[in-house]
Amino acid sequence: MYDGLSGWVLFFIFVLMKSTRKEEIVAVASGLFKEKGYSAVSMRDIAQAMNMKAASLYNHISGKQEILSTLIVRVAIEFTNAMETVMAEESSPINKIEKIIEFHIDITVTYAENIAALNNDWMHLEGTDLKRVVKMREDYEENFRSIIKQGINEGRLRPNHPEVILFSILSTLRTLYLWNEKRGKMDVNILKKDMVSVLLKGIV
Repeated sequence: MYDGLSGWVLFFIFVLMKSTRKEEIVAVASGLFKEKGYSAVSMRDIAQAMNMKAASLYNHISGKQEILSTLIVRVAIEFTNAMETVMAEESSPINKIEKIIEFHIDITVTYAENIAALNNDWMHLEGTDLKRVVKMREDYEENFRSIIKQGINEGRLRPNHPEVILFSILSTLRTLYLWNEKRGKMDVNILKKDMVSVLLKGIV
């Protein structure tokens, strides 16, 4: 009985250690992808950064594609879940846009490397992972577009073209990780307050 219990305990410890090691590999690889680009990074580069032999990486992860998928799918799900929460709320289009900007900032600050991979390397995904991420991105944009259109129809937003509004907000939010890093990472609360104000009300 105790031998069996010990075996299960050892098994779970092994699984936990393997999972933790995988997270370390993903974290190191994400930094390399952000610095050099996915295509320029090899498994050997990742192994060297981990102070491991390249062959040892494959005990924890199948290859670069799994690393990229882990990075991108994780953050895509974060955006999808946050948008679904906003869409389910009974609130005005303005309030919904404010919350989108705020959760985008939160996710960007928490998952900067994932955002970099999503923006720069998503096209390197393969098979079902690529289709899944593209679908989540399209659904996210369509939900945001519908909120903007509702705001225009209700007279809460200026009657500018919805695509221009969508592009203006998303292009700013999607490059926030770069700007914030160069600026030395501003306080999240200041980012939220001022970005909501500028993106919704402009500067005049």
